[in-house]
Amino acid sequence: MASITIKTDEQIKKEFNSICEELGLNMSVAINIFMKTVLREHGFPFELKLKEPNETTLKVIEEVERGENLNGPYKTVQELMEALNA
Repeated sequence: MASITIKTDEQIKKEFNSICEELGLNMSVAINIFMKTVLREHGFPFELKLKEPNETTLKVIEEVERGENLNGPYKTVQELMEALNA
């Protein structure tokens, strides 16, 4: 068996341990279940999400979807740089 040492917030550790105990597990068994599930699923057993885009980004996305304020294509890097600096 190999050992893993991790750092976590003390409160998170306490709450995690409490839930594990309620389930009849210890933290080591729970973490091993997680790791085996990651291997079996070839990924995390839950969805990872990024933060929602801010208002400015959402506005630009909507403009692009409507085909507004689009530039290019550019034939050269110089053309692109001129457009960016305009």
